[in-house]
Amino acid sequence: MSIFTRLSDIINSNISSLLDKAENPEKMIRMVIQEMEETLVEVRSGTAKVIAEKKTLHRRAEQLRKQSEDWQKKAELAMSKDREDLAKAALVERASVNVTIEMLDNEMHKLDETLDKLSNEIDQLQAKLNDARARQKTIVMRTTATQSRVDVNRQLHNYNIDNAMNKFEYYEKKIDLMEGQVESMNRESKNLQSEFDELARSEKIDQEIQDIKNKLSK
Repeated sequence: MSIFTRLSDIINSNISSLLDKAENPEKMIRMVIQEMEETLVEVRSGTAKVIAEKKTLHRRAEQLRKQSEDWQKKAELAMSKDREDLAKAALVERASVNVTIEMLDNEMHKLDETLDKLSNEIDQLQAKLNDARARQKTIVMRTTATQSRVDVNRQLHNYNIDNAMNKFEYYEKKIDLMEGQVESMNRESKNLQSEFDELARSEKIDQEIQDIKNKLSK
């Protein structure tokens, strides 16, 4: 497959469709980007060769134009010396050179068309590559987030964690019960002390009543 066919196939490809059909979108987008990058390098290298070839043709054409001018001058010189035979020979050589110049100009025109097409397709490929790289970032972020959710859900449904949480709840209830027993004992102790305090107050009041009776009887 030629580089130009590959370039056309890539530019005309539908990345979204490729990703939708892929079993592993992240892997697929990496392959697509790699293909684009490699093609872009090859196309730019090919473009550089075309430019170099055009410069070579241009230099050759300029040299031939000087030769054509030189043959024209020789023909004029020959005519000035009444050497029509030499003038005709010079003009024949000039015509031959001009044919070659025309061929070179046509070749350079074709190269210009090729360079214009390549430049346009390189721009399209670069835009598509930028789009693919942006999609790759999105896919990586989504994949990472999805994997995190999978890990979290796996932990949430992990038997060992559930078992540990059940044990935590068991020990928490056991501690609550112990704390309740301690609090109950403290309350019973306070109630008993309150009864003794009440007895002491009652005895003191009884004594005060007796003291008043004794005082009044005197």
